[in-house]
Amino acid sequence: MKTQNLILEFNNFKMISIDAGILLFRTALCLELILVHGLKKIGIGTAVAEVVPNPLNLPDQFNQLFAISANLIFPVFVLFGYLTRIAILPILAVTLTGYFIIHWNDSPLVRDIPFMYSLGFLLLFVTGPGKYSIDYRLCIKNMPVIQ
Repeated sequence: MKTQNLILEFNNFKMISIDAGILLFRTALCLELILVHGLKKIGIGTAVAEVVPNPLNLPDQFNQLFAISANLIFPVFVLFGYLTRIAILPILAVTLTGYFIIHWNDSPLVRDIPFMYSLGFLLLFVTGPGKYSIDYRLCIKNMPVIQ
């Protein structure tokens, strides 16, 4: 009986650790994207707002708005764990475009940035936001009670 309780406590601790790790990773990744890449796209922290490349020849205003949203708005959704997997898709569109199209012929040091962001957000897409998220709370509320 004591061994069984010890195993249950260990499993509970393991699940809390995994969810806390996902929360920490999600927070660090999103804040880094917002602070390092998002704010300079609207001119905060720089003299002039960054010009966003348009390798897919989209309309300029749409391209700019999409890039700003993917670097400022959608990371806030992911940060709080709200509509996480849906919010990750436009972020991945921008980071993967940066990796495969814009920086493909650059040195590995330059390509590394969009590659690491893409890997990080792909990991979150696969794992989901974890227990400490709005998505989890909404999912628990809407689950049918089985008696």
